[in-house]
Amino acid sequence: MSIQKKGRIGSRFDDFLREEGIYENVQAVAIKRVIAWQLAEAMKAKGVTKAEMARQMNTSRSQLDRLLDPENEGVELQTLVRAAQVLGRQLRLELL
Repeated sequence: MSIQKKGRIGSRFDDFLREEGIYENVQAVAIKRVIAWQLAEAMKAKGVTKAEMARQMNTSRSQLDRLLDPENEGVELQTLVRAAQVLGRQLRLELL
């Protein structure tokens, strides 16, 4: 019995998302989820509570909750920069 290697069927997933007209939106959601996760993990590693983080950022706890919400895409760049600075990190953006 011979074993056949399976080749790819169809186009790449990115191509599918582009065809559906949702590539940019899906990518934005994915990026926000990663950033929210990274911030939450950095807070855990440093032992920073949400209340303390909000205080150091000079913002409200509800604003911080929106920042950490992976579904909330409406976050300002300056807010991300402040959050990174409080955690001793830098925000890096790239155009590819």
